[in-house]
Amino acid sequence: METGNQTAVTEFFLLGLSQDPELQPFLFGMFLTMYLITVSGNLLIILAISSDSRLHTPMYFFLSNLSFTDICFCTTTIFKMLVNIQTQSKSISYTGCLTQICFVLIFACLENCLLAVMAYDRYVAICHPLRYMAIINPRLCGLLILLSLSISIMNALLHSLMTLCLSFCTDLEIPQFFCELSQVLRLACSDTLFNNIVLYLMTSILGVGPFLGIIFSYLKIVSSLLKMPSTGGRYKAFSTCGSHLSVVSLFYGTGFGVYLSTAATLSSQKSAIASVMYTVVTPLLNPFIYSLRNKDMMAALSKLILRMCSFH
Repeated sequence: METGNQTAVTEFFLLGLSQDPELQPFLFGMFLTMYLITVSGNLLIILAISSDSRLHTPMYFFLSNLSFTDICFCTTTIFKMLVNIQTQSKSISYTGCLTQICFVLIFACLENCLLAVMAYDRYVAICHPLRYMAIINPRLCGLLILLSLSISIMNALLHSLMTLCLSFCTDLEIPQFFCELSQVLRLACSDTLFNNIVLYLMTSILGVGPFLGIIFSYLKIVSSLLKMPSTGGRYKAFSTCGSHLSVVSLFYGTGFGVYLSTAATLSSQKSAIASVMYTVVTPLLNPFIYSLRNKDMMAALSKLILRMCSFH
């Protein structure tokens, strides 16, 4: 390949979590298991919500969209790694890499927006219970999902098109198990200053913005709960936020952990392992958090499983 010639770039190489051949079967088995659990768990959440009329509320509507996003996010990052391990190949095509970057950005941003929307839903439910159905109506729910998706797609297309204009050198090894935008930018021969400025700017707006919105919502929720005279009512109201708060803590905790570990250490392998927490473990645990901490969800899942078993 000629240095700096973009047209000569046909593929990148994903180094993965380990280059040890003896570890590959273990990694394949572990990630395949995690992937299947993630997909089946989130799919069960979606089916349980759609099959139980008691769960046809805005909170569970947003939850089903979050579960669908988790399935897509996990598939986007893990599937290519499983294929590469199975075929004993590290390559991903230039087009495939840019496509993966685009979808990773879409689903990461969409999950971010959905968590903020769900926090707003809980804020209205607890702080303005009498006006809840009037404010969080089906039309607003649809608009919030559409707005979140539109923002996510526009952000992803912006970064993908800017990356498409770059030229790359002969060193095309990505120290990750998927095409991560920041890692791909480091391989470019052309100037990436503007790309990095836009990346950090959009990450700040679309990452920190919703996070601050979530914090504001929960500050209002806590303030409202403290004014409740009944301890039982206070506990019942906050218990509806418990699952969402756990998912928010997991999502942002692992997400910030990835960027802090990347900034604090030069080890690419440690950064790749940290990314596993953000892209794989969080979607894996979300169904368990929402089902185990929610009696209505547990009841709906039990009915769904019994109905599925009766068909056999």
